[in-house]
Amino acid sequence: MTVDESMLVKVRKLLAKAEATDNPNEAEAFSAKAAALIAAHRLDPAVVHTALRSSALELRRIALGRGAYTRARLALLSAVARAHDCEIVFETGPAGTVAVVAGYDADLTVTALLYESLHAQAATQMAAVRRSTPAATQRWRRSFLLGYAAKVGELLAAARATATGTGGRRGARRHEAALVPESLERSARVKAFAAASFGRVVIARPAAPATASGWHQGQRAAGAADLGRRRVTTRRELPPGPR
Repeated sequence: MTVDESMLVKVRKLLAKAEATDNPNEAEAFSAKAAALIAAHRLDPAVVHTALRSSALELRRIALGRGAYTRARLALLSAVARAHDCEIVFETGPAGTVAVVAGYDADLTVTALLYESLHAQAATQMAAVRRSTPAATQRWRRSFLLGYAAKVGELLAAARATATGTGGRRGARRHEAALVPESLERSARVKAFAAASFGRVVIARPAAPATASGWHQGQRAAGAADLGRRRVTTRRELPPGPR
């Protein structure tokens, strides 16, 4: 399966509008519409069936950089990846932190696209905030992005649930009956592929605690966006699960 190009063009345009506007309500509307379009497309039973027959399972590497915001960026990418049935680990080495994402090629494409847009929207709002000291500003911005990531995960899950319920109660039952077995098989194939591809992984240490003020403001911002240290050797790690 190749990603439907017309759908991708529409999504890119919506996300570009969300990034460009200074109006939070407009950003919310554009991002929500993009998320809904992606969810409806990828959860179409015909698309799921085609993926199982002919789509390629792949690994994609996404650079997360280095410094104080790396784990927060990872949290945002993880929220997007898991909403699209992708598995993710990360590795930290002399070149910085890199996420390794496993999934079907179409899902990897929309994951990268949505992550970059949501990160750009968050970064614009983070840059506008200053605290009393550089260290306090850094702590607040990091907390903001962690809260933003958590809320994004909730919003994408809601978009997915909405996509499976279109067409009324009877239509929803038919849709779910057609979708669930193959969707579960797709998810199982991704997990098996990821386990074989990632090799040995360890659970990463939890990220440092977030400040309440930054976290809650990040949560509110995500609602309106509706939608390290150097190591001698490189080792892959699993992001901590939800707490």
